[in-house]
Formats: sequence, C-alpha cells, structure tokens
Amino acid sequence: MRVAIKTLGCKINQYDSAVIQERLARESCSLVPFEDPADVYVLNTCTVTDRADWEARQLVRKARRRSPSARVVVTGCYAQVSPEEVSRVPGVDFVVGLNRMDELVSYVTDRESGAGPAVSVGNPRDERGVGVLGARRFLGRTRAFLKVQEGCNFACSYCIIPTARGRGRSVPPEQVLEQVRGLAEAGFPEIVLTGIHLGGYGYDLAPRVSLSALVRRIAESGLIRRLRLSSLDPREVTDELLAVMADSEVICPHLHVCVQAGEDGILKKMRRNYDTAYFARLMARARGKLPRAALGTDVIVGFPGETEAAFGTSLDFLEEQPLTYFHVFPYSARRGTPAADMSGQIPPVERKERSRRARELGMRKKHEFYRSEVGRRVSVLVEEPVAGEPGALKGYSRNYLPVALAGGADLVHREVRVRLQGWSRGRLWGEVEC
Repeated sequence: MRVAIKTLGCKINQYDSAVIQERLARESCSLVPFEDPADVYVLNTCTVTDRADWEARQLVRKARRRSPSARVVVTGCYAQVSPEEVSRVPGVDFVVGLNRMDELVSYVTDRESGAGPAVSVGNPRDERGVGVLGARRFLGRTRAFLKVQEGCNFACSYCIIPTARGRGRSVPPEQVLEQVRGLAEAGFPEIVLTGIHLGGYGYDLAPRVSLSALVRRIAESGLIRRLRLSSLDPREVTDELLAVMADSEVICPHLHVCVQAGEDGILKKMRRNYDTAYFARLMARARGKLPRAALGTDVIVGFPGETEAAFGTSLDFLEEQPLTYFHVFPYSARRGTPAADMSGQIPPVERKERSRRARELGMRKKHEFYRSEVGRRVSVLVEEPVAGEPGALKGYSRNYLPVALAGGADLVHREVRVRLQGWSRGRLWGEVEC
C-alpha cells in the first residue's frame, strides 16, 4: 500500500509525522512523496491561523485530484480543533484527532474501510500522558527531534494551541533517556529536545523535575554527542539552565527565546507573562554565560492595537538586544482566540511592510554575528552536499552557524573541526583542520 504524508506547521507536527511514518513502515506500507499517486494520503495539519486551515483544505483537494480513488486522512491540530468543519471538506474520508495513533494506523491500513467521512476526536483535556513517541525515521536528517512535552498551560491571546493540545504534560525522565538511547543507536549524532511548551517540562511529574535537571541528565549520560533545545519562553530560561549549558560540552550553545513583541503594551495585550525589562535582563545574562551562543527569537508584528509608534519602540528594543536572528511573523487572526476579536486590527499591507522592516533588522544582526565568527575554530556537524556546488558540503556548528566546507561524501554525518575563513552567500565558509 502506497502512503503519502504531508506535514504542516511546527517541529512537534514534524515529530508526530515521523512517528506515523515509523508505525506505517512496520505495517509494510510503502511511503511515497505527497506529490506522487498514492493509495492513502495522510495530512498532518496546523491550525495556528485561519490561513493554516485554508492551506490544509487546499491540500486535501490536491490529493483528491491526484488520485481520485485514494483515501484522504486528516489529522493534527486542525482536525482536533474543528473536526466537523474538516469532515465537510470535499474529499476527506477520515478525521482523526491528536493522540489517536492506533486508530489512524488502523484506518490507513484497513483496505475494507467503508465510505467516509468518519470522525474520531477526543477531548485533549482528558489526556494525561504523551502518547506519540518512538520516532526513529527522520529521513535525510542528521539531527533527530525528540518530543519530551505536550500541551500548554498558558493562555496567550493569539494562540489556539492549548485548545488543540490540552494542558501541559511531560514524558518521565527514564522514558526520555530510553528514547535518547534509541536515537543514538539509530545513528543520530544530534538530538533536539522539543515540546509545545518545552520550558514547562516536568511541572506535572511527581516528583517534579525541571528542564535543566533533564538536560543535565541527558548530557551526562554519554549517549549523545550533541544536544540542542528548541523554543523556550523567557520565564523558563533559568540561571540554573544557563549554568548547565555553560558547563557542558554536549549541550549546544544555542537558545531560541520567544519575545513576540518589544513593547510592553503589546506584550500585555498578548497576555505574555513578562515585560521588556525582564527580557533584556535575561538576554544580558545569557550572553554573559554563553558569549558565543546563537540567541534567536520569534517576533509577531502587526498585532491588534500596535500603532506605528509601538512598532518603532519594538524595533528599537530588538536592535538593542544581543540577538543573533529573528523569526518574524505578521499577525494572522485565528478564530476562537481573543486577539481575533480585538479592536485595532492592522491592515494586511501594513503588516507586510512591518514584517519587511523587522526581517531587515534581523538579517542585519544575523550577518553581524556571522562576520564576528570569521577566524574562529568551530565544530561542524556535516549534513549534506551543497546543491549545485560539486565538492562542497554544509552543516551547522554547535552555536548554530551555517557553514560550508570542501570535502568528500565520507564527511557527511560526521563532526569535524573547521576554521572559519569568510562569509558569503548567506553562510560561513571554512576549512577542515586535520
């Protein structure tokens, strides 16, 4: 049976799709690209914005046109939050919510399944554990994602994800170590810890376990050479976590801390639990403890009520911070969130222009950071050849620098010592040292 899987959205969805692939492979399914004819199409959806919902509906129609007799299964956050709406999309055969892996696999592999659409969605607030674990198949990747936390207890005014994923819950440390061991045995030299609310790891466990304690335990286990953390909220980057990172050669010096806005009035409207002064103090501490770390952030521009003056204040604040890069998102409304009904909605053309200005600032800061690293020695995990440049390879340093170097295929998936010689075409170039 040919099965095609398409993933929309965040790293958690990517991880969940990897688990789906793993489970279907055990059932002797043949995985094919989503663009190819297939017997079953599985669409793992995002619902963070109304636009994400629209993209999912478009992909359903494309799958149905590509293989009219195929079955189309929709899962993920859109299926969880709006199952009846998804079931009414022409071409959908089955709607399965989150944490229903056995049902999804059964439907995909059951050749006798009747006519749809069928809907199987539970209440995420009833979930008590993290049910989607065990991914080993990250095709074409040198690093593996490992989900150690699910759900979120925050109530940011723009976000629907707590409705989709439920309250925060964590994978017990022993199970995390078991997953790390399996990924290491599968040949992955780097693991990225991820979660919907990663910084909330362990709050629900008895006894309670902190993220810093989990990270230290993984680093000291000797199972993996490189450990990286995905996005964190500012309040959860503790002095203890910074100290653990600074003292370890395993934990990559790279933090992605989501500020979302650089103006206190907008942060309050977003229902974030910090202000700009707190974030600035955190960045100063992080830079002091990790002087060469990549420090990234997420920024939402054009949030309801963001005046031109407030946006200017936000840009000034971001420029002052020791940040390496930004991920910039123009605000996009999501039905069912308080922000969607707020007054002062910013016109799309203005959101687009503000995004351009913020990205321009972020690009300038990123290039400054890259250039400051020229002449230094770094450890690069080589991932793959550079497309269109014979003899050139690329990978990432521990502090998240994109580095290109000359070398043969024998270097792929290896960590090598590189001296950085220059910067051009969006990446650093270096020479492998013997």
